[in-house]
Amino acid sequence: MKILLSPSSGEPIYMQIVRQIRGSILQGELPAGTPLPSIRQLAKELQISVITTKRAYNELEQEGLIDSVVGKGSFVSGGNQEFIREQRMRMVEEKIRELLAECRNIPVSVDELIEWIKMLDHDGGHEE
Repeated sequence: MKILLSPSSGEPIYMQIVRQIRGSILQGELPAGTPLPSIRQLAKELQISVITTKRAYNELEQEGLIDSVVGKGSFVSGGNQEFIREQRMRMVEEKIRELLAECRNIPVSVDELIEWIKMLDHDGGHEE
């Protein structure tokens, strides 16, 4: 798991960690049951305070994305698949909005876009 921090971004460090781990979980890069680094290990790797990493993990736990087991560590939650699916659907919805905006600029009609999607789906999405 790779986390990149930007002290100059204006976003609190703990939120940068939350956003990146959340993104990895929602995109399926970290499947259910995947162990996360310990709070101390992550703090050491990122050269930040243990309090900051604990705050990030607490936030992720409150969102239902990770489970912390005393003495065993923190793991990607397996019990909130509907929430994860809903969040991923929101991400797809945002991409569709961007796609529609781009189509309006070309211009490409919604019907043309649907046909294009069907064609790409039919070929498995691979260009030939």
